[in-house]
Amino acid sequence: MSEKIGFVSLGCPKNQVDGERMLAQLEDAGMEIVDALIDGADAVIVNTCGFIDSAKQESIDAVLEMAQLKAEGKIRKIIVVGCMAQKYHQEILEQLPEADAVAGLGAAGDIAQLVRDTLTGAASDASTDADESPEALPLTGKRLLTTPAHWAYLKIADGCSNRCAYCSIPSIRGDFRSVPMEDVLSEALDLVEGGARELILIAQDTTSYGLDLYGELRLPELLREMCKIDDLRRLRLLYCYPDRVTPELLSVMAEEPKILHYMDLPLQHISDPVLGRMNRRGTSADLRRVLSEIRAALPDIALRTTFITGLPGESNDDFEELHRFIKEQKFARLGVFAYSPQEGTPAAEMPDQIPAELAEERLDILMRTQNDIARVNAEALVGTVLEVVCEDYDGYTDMNIGRAYLDAPEIDACVYFSGAAEDGQYYSVKILGVSDDGYDLIGKRT
Repeated sequence: MSEKIGFVSLGCPKNQVDGERMLAQLEDAGMEIVDALIDGADAVIVNTCGFIDSAKQESIDAVLEMAQLKAEGKIRKIIVVGCMAQKYHQEILEQLPEADAVAGLGAAGDIAQLVRDTLTGAASDASTDADESPEALPLTGKRLLTTPAHWAYLKIADGCSNRCAYCSIPSIRGDFRSVPMEDVLSEALDLVEGGARELILIAQDTTSYGLDLYGELRLPELLREMCKIDDLRRLRLLYCYPDRVTPELLSVMAEEPKILHYMDLPLQHISDPVLGRMNRRGTSADLRRVLSEIRAALPDIALRTTFITGLPGESNDDFEELHRFIKEQKFARLGVFAYSPQEGTPAAEMPDQIPAELAEERLDILMRTQNDIARVNAEALVGTVLEVVCEDYDGYTDMNIGRAYLDAPEIDACVYFSGAAEDGQYYSVKILGVSDDGYDLIGKRT
């Protein structure tokens, strides 16, 4: 009788892809993937995130939820893996005794063996022997997709070498490591042959792709090669670094119709003093120039960005400069994080730490401004026709739910539209209005 394994994956899409590789290994090993909350499980794997405090708390809460099921006799073992397990291995062993095994990123290379060792008791005291090196994390391999069949994430690199002062990712996932181009293209082809029509390229910094392997930026070349895949319809770029958005990249995006005019470009701040403390490359003037170049090359670009409020030393003037910048740029999509100190990062040791309440207050101000901008942006689309992929049906509104090129799945807005539609199919939708919250669009099939 095969082992029943539950799987909980938290955090970013990069972690989700790691989880999909682990799920495929478990399935190939003859294990049955089940819903732990419904079916019970011999073991539950919690694939944790350790990026910011709220993500760590979500991971801890997930382990404690599984611990309750274990106490009730509904599951046998709990295995903690992923970023939080990589960074806080010993702390988890000491403070979450409900976990039967704790293993870092390298353990994803043989997760089935770790599960079997845990079920037999062999890993309960030896989980510290699991390979903790992030460089041991498999960057290729079979995946059991957890996204809808018609789109998938494609991770083209792991780790990061940017060393932003507030970020713990390099200490967790190691230096930037590109996946060889032939492996990326092979996986892309497999995903498309499996039914994915939209591929979303992800890494800690997609624009650095190839620099470590080939000594030069190769994202433009990779995109051109991917566009040759016959049944691929959409390519979307997430997590770009501003100073590596090159003229070559913009030319490819302008010339290749499969590449969506959408870019996730985390800027983090606009004040030069704050950018300096963040150890971000480039000045305020550099960032403004890059934005101008992007918009000149791609006039209909949907730019998504993120900012951080409350970095140590952020003055009222710094914050007001950021606030003015957001009003001026009118980004299509925008998110804000309140800074929280991450152990082992330079920013955590900086003087002039900002009270958490002030960082949150500043976040709220920025998001209220962005809410107004988002509504104006959405209202400007009324009367236009957009290509929309159908994602689901909403019985409450009796409308389909879809996404235009403006919307990355799981993070951006939606298009609600009337007319017969099937999930995964593309339709021309005329935009007739905007939702009450000002984010989602409402339309009908043309």
